[in-house]
Formats: sequence, C-alpha cells, structure tokens
Amino acid sequence: MISPLASIHPEAIIGENVEIGPFVFIDKNVVIGNNNTIMPNAIILYGSRIGNGNTIFPGAVIGGIPQDLKFKGEESTAEIGDNNTIRENVTINRGTAAKGRTVVGNNNLLMEGVHVAHDALIGNGCIIGNSTKMAGEIIIDDSAIVSANVLMHQFCHVGSHVMIQGGSRFSKDIPPYIIAGREPISYAGINIIGLRRRGFANEVIESIHNAYRFIYQSGLNTSDALAKIEEEGLTKVAEVEYIVNFIRNSERGIIK
Repeated sequence: MISPLASIHPEAIIGENVEIGPFVFIDKNVVIGNNNTIMPNAIILYGSRIGNGNTIFPGAVIGGIPQDLKFKGEESTAEIGDNNTIRENVTINRGTAAKGRTVVGNNNLLMEGVHVAHDALIGNGCIIGNSTKMAGEIIIDDSAIVSANVLMHQFCHVGSHVMIQGGSRFSKDIPPYIIAGREPISYAGINIIGLRRRGFANEVIESIHNAYRFIYQSGLNTSDALAKIEEEGLTKVAEVEYIVNFIRNSERGIIK
C-alpha cells in the first residue's frame, strides 16, 4: 500500500491500511491514522496530525509553516480529523503561538485550491468551494457551505448552516443559518432549503426566521434587536439562543 517512490521519514507514525502513492513526502513529527489514502505528490510536513479515513489528493500540502511574520519556529500542529476529502492543491498551514494549532474537523470537503491559514478552526461537515482562501485565526462552525473563490479576513467567524455566495469577500462575522451574498456581502435571508435538508423542524425554522426579522428587518439596532428576541421568548429555542450568543460574542461585528 506504500509506494517505494514515496519519501517517508523514519520517525513518522503511520497507521494501518494507509495507501501512500508515489512521490508523496512525509516529514518527521507526523502522525497519520488508519485507512487514509494519500495520493501522489501530496506533502505532509512537520507537525501534521491526520486522523482516520481521509482522502488527500495530489498536490495538497499539509503542515506548511504559517505565512505570518510573527512565527518564530515555535512548536505547533496542523490537525485533520476523520473522513475528510482534501482535494488537489489544498494548503493547510500549522498554527502559531496564538493558538498553537490549525484544526480541520471531521467529514469536511475542501475543494481544489483551498487555503486554510494558521490557527484556523474548521468544524465538522463543512463544504469549502474551489480556491476559497481563509486568513489566520478564522472560525467556521459545523455544516457551513462556503462557495468558490470566497475571501475571508483574519479573525472572522462563520456560523453553522450558512451558505455563502461564490466570489464573496468579507471582514465581519456571518451569523448562523443565513444566506450571505450580493456585493458588498449582506444578509440575503435564512438558508431555508439547507435547514430543511438537514432535518430542522418547521417550528424551529420559523423561530430562526422570526429572530432574523428583528435583527435585520425591524429597524432596531443590533443590541435592541437581541433584547427584543429575548423579550419575546424566542431564545427558548436552542438555535435562536445560539444566534443571540454568536452575535453578542462577535468581536468584528456581523454583516448587514
């Protein structure tokens, strides 16, 4: 299962049933779990930690040093969970002293040419479109769909179950369950189709919709809108409570 043309450091730890193609390079201080497929010309560098059942396509580079001038060679990791598909030419840099690790969770699809910068945290079940670029210390919560050629400013936070239009660029947070699009990027409604596909009950979807009516369509400022949502008792629904907490904890502010 391991090509004789692959270059694997003797200190690298490789699990069971791992397929490694020709011209793969695996550095020292790398741990790779079971049942992974690493295709030709992929590069797994120092500090990479890869779980089980992943497929890594040709030209992907995992664990490259951060593109951050503050990085001084400190120990850090690039951590990949289980059952991810990492397509051609994806780059995932390891962390810096800021967080110490870059994390891609489980069951994600990172399409061709995606860049995940230092200290980024990507959750589970996300789809990231071709050539999307994520700057340092961004956070993407579970089940987000980020279309192709999206540019994410450093420190941005993207909520769960969002859909972001291709070609968008943003420097503010995108709250959960919405569609974000247009130019400049803005709120374009809730992601009703996505929520139904994910099995959200109609009553929950309606509560989410009502919350966003206060946030985006009532004319209230954000603080007053959140207070009104609580006054109306909408935060009894866990998904609405998540929305309120997400916005209250936003350091960059949310898109309008």
